[in-house]
Amino acid sequence: MSHGRETYESLNLEPKPIRPHILAAATMVFGDDYYSGRRETVPLSGFVQLNKWPMPGFEHRVDEQGYASFDVELISAPEVGVKGYSYELDDRVQVLSNPFLPNTGRIRQITPGKNFPAHLHLRRFGILETSTLRLAHRDVIDTHAVVDSIPPYARPLSGPYLGQPRGDDPLDVAQAPGVLRATNLPEAWYPANDENEPVGSAPSAFFAPSASPFLTMMVDPSMIMQVSLEGTLELEVAGKTVQVEMAGDYPKAAGVEILLFGPEKHADGTGMQARLARLAVVGHCAELGGRVMLRVSWPRPSNGTLGDGTEDSLSRVSYPGALHFDANFELCTPHGTLYADNPVHLAGKLRDLEATGTELRASGVGAPLTTADNTVKARITDVQLVMRDAHVGETATVNI
Repeated sequence: MSHGRETYESLNLEPKPIRPHILAAATMVFGDDYYSGRRETVPLSGFVQLNKWPMPGFEHRVDEQGYASFDVELISAPEVGVKGYSYELDDRVQVLSNPFLPNTGRIRQITPGKNFPAHLHLRRFGILETSTLRLAHRDVIDTHAVVDSIPPYARPLSGPYLGQPRGDDPLDVAQAPGVLRATNLPEAWYPANDENEPVGSAPSAFFAPSASPFLTMMVDPSMIMQVSLEGTLELEVAGKTVQVEMAGDYPKAAGVEILLFGPEKHADGTGMQARLARLAVVGHCAELGGRVMLRVSWPRPSNGTLGDGTEDSLSRVSYPGALHFDANFELCTPHGTLYADNPVHLAGKLRDLEATGTELRASGVGAPLTTADNTVKARITDVQLVMRDAHVGETATVNI
């Protein structure tokens, strides 16, 4: 500090990494033709590590205009990245940092001498993997956010936008504070060689500008549950009630990922908060054209609670514990994505943190499913999902 001006040295940051859980989404176009390829917004989540000053090798500086800043780096490791399930590919998609290129950036004051709000800038070189593809891009992807704290954790149940856009078309994006946004899209992804270098002139995929231009937010859950699901989706289509058998396996980044936040994480008093970070189950509905996928919305968080609301930590939850969510569903179909007009309440009893056997069942009124221009195509009348195999831990690595 000098002359009443703040620098980041006044925060007394520890010389160790930040290891947040990431919630993200990217609109992808699959194929070598950006204009006619298969377009899909894929919700993603996972574990990342940010190295930063005052760790060795990272600098803190104050420039001639009085702006303080310090260096950060997104590290690369097999277990570090984000993943999600693609309806278009029927496959797991994961995005990792390229270990052969620098994924660096900085946090810098917006007003000289005042630490927050601050500008976070990360230059990212990525690797995009599926079960059959390994892709890299040629140009760096620039991501930017305005942050109000270090670490820049979002409130557990908050959304990524200042508002709730619907659809995947390009539009002006008003991201919430702390949400990183890619600003130089579209970017083509090409087959990669053993050095993760893009080869050839024919891409296999693109990241596209849209309502979800590779947006990323950081949260800090107490526990993360990745669980396979199976069950039944009941729909009303053209006046007819149909039952659709659904399933999704967590090793393919389908099923469900549930984040649990204790009072020490959410600062809203006692009780456990919960969030459906991702959900993807697939089935066949002839009335809607064939293969369909039920997922939760990225713009509209699907939030809930675990327990009776009096717990002061996760260890205080008594099992079986009441689990509730207001799920904002979307349904991918061969003719486009349908959006639920209102949340569907899901309730169940979590047997324990192993989760297997827990059933989530819809209650209350159904939800109309509409196109992006509000044309009603179907209605959700019931949802019944049962948890099967599960992976539970404090971090969610991508290589499980």
